[in-house]
Amino acid sequence: MTNDHMLLNNNEIERALRLVGELIHADRERISIVIIGGAALNMLGIVNRATRDVDVVAVADVDDNLRLARPPQPLPDVLVRAVKTVARDLDLPENWLNRGPASQWDVGLPPGFAGRIQWRSYAALHVGVADRLDLIFFKLEASADQPRADNNRHFADLLALSPTTDELAAASAWVKEKNAGDDYHRIVDTVTAHAIQTARQ
Repeated sequence: MTNDHMLLNNNEIERALRLVGELIHADRERISIVIIGGAALNMLGIVNRATRDVDVVAVADVDDNLRLARPPQPLPDVLVRAVKTVARDLDLPENWLNRGPASQWDVGLPPGFAGRIQWRSYAALHVGVADRLDLIFFKLEASADQPRADNNRHFADLLALSPTTDELAAASAWVKEKNAGDDYHRIVDTVTAHAIQTARQ
């Protein structure tokens, strides 16, 4: 029986991905995915905290220089089977690796995103980890989506990324371009200013 409250730390993330890759290899397949979110932050060493899942934002083409091929909707069947098997074996939620951020592909990824991906191999599973700059973009947007939430983990992650003023300005422009509305833009400006002020303290 899976534990729906199980959290993944960095060691568990690495172990789970390796086991998935081994299962894919046993099926004589190769899969490439790109991840963002808390798992990416852990894998880059930016944070050291538990995260509920591994967020897949894109599927890449293994045979075309790991070119971003499509959104993760749906995930490849061989990957879904492997994820479920590892969930059972490690007592993880069945969807510990999921396509939650698939909509990011639809509305646009940060400019230059593909060229900054950091690739890692786990047997037959190639995992692209979003770059620090791109995570700043995503975390600013997520922070603006939950500006009044108590203990906003997205804002904490944004600060952990140590964004510069220029990086926050670029992220702010991207977030505003994707999301129309003066009220929302004011929220983005407020969050950005708060991040700059907090970083200076």
